[in-house]
Amino acid sequence: MITLALSKGRIFDETLPLLAAAGIEVLEDPEKSRKLILPTNRPEVRVVLVRASDVPTYVEYGGADLGVTGFDTLIEHNMDHAGGGSRLYQPLDLQIARCRVSVAVRADFDYAQAVRQGARLKVATKYVGIAREFFAAKGVHVDLIKLYGSMELAPLTGLADAIVDLVSTGNTLKANQLVEVERIMDISSRLVVNQAAMKLKREPIRRIVDAFASAVRPA
Repeated sequence: MITLALSKGRIFDETLPLLAAAGIEVLEDPEKSRKLILPTNRPEVRVVLVRASDVPTYVEYGGADLGVTGFDTLIEHNMDHAGGGSRLYQPLDLQIARCRVSVAVRADFDYAQAVRQGARLKVATKYVGIAREFFAAKGVHVDLIKLYGSMELAPLTGLADAIVDLVSTGNTLKANQLVEVERIMDISSRLVVNQAAMKLKREPIRRIVDAFASAVRPA
C-alpha cells in the first residue's frame, strides 16, 4: 500500500492533475466526504487528509509514504529539527499553489522607520522560524507572537505592529486596510517522501515521482 498525505483546499485541488498523470484518481470528494482516508482507482494507493502543517510530520514518521506540502511548511518543519535533521526526501518542486511569504502592516504604520537598525517590533505569525531569521538578518529585534489564523486582526487590534503571512492575491490584506511592505520569499508546493519508504517501496514510489516530474516539466 502506498499512502499519500494531502491537505484539503488549494494543494489538494492542484495535485489532482499530477495524480492523473500518474494514472491515479481519487474516488471521493474531500469536501463532501467525512472520511479522512480516501480510496483511489488504484487499490494499492490511498490518500490521507491531514492538516497542512502536519503533512511533513506524517511523512517523516511513516504515517504516509509521500505527501505534498508548501515550502513554507517544510521550512518551519526543518527548523524544528535543528540539530536532529529531518528524515525527508524532497525530490520535486511541483510548482503548484504558488504564493509568497510577506510582511504586512496597517496602511498608516511607518514600517521603514520601525525597522531601522536596533529597533524592536512586535510581529504576529505562524511562521516563527522564517520571521525570526528574516528580521535577524536585518538587525531588527522582534517579539514574535504565534497565531494560527485571522492574522490580519493582529495589527488592527494592536496585538502586533506587523504580520508575516502567506499572500496570494493580496485582496485579503486590502480588505482589512493592510499593506504588503516586504516580500520574504516565494513559495510553491513540494513533493516529500519518507526515506524508509523510498527504499522499501522504491519501484511504485519512483513511478509516481517520475510521473509527477513529467507533468511538472513536460518533455
